[in-house]
Amino acid sequence: MKITVVYYSMTGSVYRLARAVAEGAESAGAEVRLRKVPELIPLEVIEANPSIKAAHELQQSVPDATLDDLVWADGIALGSPTRFGNMTAQLKNFLDQTGPLWAQGKLFGKAVGFFTGANTMHGGHESTILTMSTFAYHHGMVIVPASYAIPEVHSTRTGGSPYGPSELSGKGIELSEEEAAIARAFGRRLAEVAGKLAG
Repeated sequence: MKITVVYYSMTGSVYRLARAVAEGAESAGAEVRLRKVPELIPLEVIEANPSIKAAHELQQSVPDATLDDLVWADGIALGSPTRFGNMTAQLKNFLDQTGPLWAQGKLFGKAVGFFTGANTMHGGHESTILTMSTFAYHHGMVIVPASYAIPEVHSTRTGGSPYGPSELSGKGIELSEEEAAIARAFGRRLAEVAGKLAG
């Protein structure tokens, strides 16, 4: 099983969620590529904001995503903070470059799932995952949700839903126990489903 986790994270919280998803996939025996999409925010803006600058330094060892990372994988997890109920421009810009893969059917039949984060409880956790999922329909991918089969989806009071892992940034940058557990369980499930589809 080969899993690529592609994400964007401005302040580092979705990065931590991406790492938990990757850990879950690895626990299922998958080979995992963790990749971030290129930044679009001007450097002078990053340098002027200590929290954004610190998050960029935290992620500097993570390679930038390429289209080959998507083709290589049996399953793909896509993550982004919410921007008005949708994904960030950074992730959208990367996904908009997959037209050649669509034309060749390179992502058809692959497993895919989504994760997100928002600063408030009702700031777009579910709508962001739903709007991100339209990408999968156009490529003919198989969407893997977190689902209520993950026990922590029933008990979480911050992030995480049956749609997919999420985190509540407003409580602080660290994941709650439930958020981390949901992300790891989702990563395991994505890897298992991807393995079955690839097999």
